Amino acid sequence: MVSIVIPCYNEKEGIGDLLKAIFDELRHEQIEGEVVIVDDNSPDGTGDVAEGLKSEFPLQVLHRAGKLGLSSAVMDGFKIAKGSILGVMDADFSHDPKAIPALVKAITEGGAELAVGSRYAPGGGIRNWPLKRRIISRTAILMGAPLTKVRDVTSGYFFLKKEVIEGISLNPIGFKIGLEIFVKGNYKKSVEVPYVFTDRRSGQSKMNSGEVLNYLKQLADLWKYRKKRI
Repeated sequence: MVSIVIPCYNEKEGIGDLLKAIFDELRHEQIEGEVVIVDDNSPDGTGDVAEGLKSEFPLQVLHRAGKLGLSSAVMDGFKIAKGSILGVMDADFSHDPKAIPALVKAITEGGAELAVGSRYAPGGGIRNWPLKRRIISRTAILMGAPLTKVRDVTSGYFFLKKEVIEGISLNPIGFKIGLEIFVKGNYKKSVEVPYVFTDRRSGQSKMNSGEVLNYLKQLADLWKYRKKRI
């Protein structure tokens, strides 16, 4: 079974359409799955909207007390997920649901323990980003590249066997939980599945100066972790 964790904050406008798109892909490929919505007490009522969709989809909804951060939301979602394969994706359609079957099959059929949705693998790309955002992304990639063999080190779209995170300590700083897992995870083989990232349809981006600072702190912590492991 596959459990897809989706952190949410003010995403009520698109969450229903996203769930339909996800489960259309899963059903078409005969993949058993659930979605775990982790809502950070969204003022727009995202949590209530998600609760109302339980009758249509295999869905768990975790309500948190406030805006506690994306990484910790993913970690909390993992704790209640029922699947042996865990996935993470955004709620805003920037992560194309059509890539889900390939990501899952990279694990179930391809022998990988970790499958990453990659904007920077051949065939991947980015749509509707301004030049400034592209430069920031490329810079972040270059800064994190020495830490892992994963090419798209800042990807937030990934699937993994549950065993990959067993017994490891994940730092909930910022919103690049994927990087924590790519560096610390228990896996031998990773696969990058290309997809085209499309800027969000609605809502507000998570990117701001505070998150840039968090990313720098995260990189510093991961370099310390690597040095201790050597």
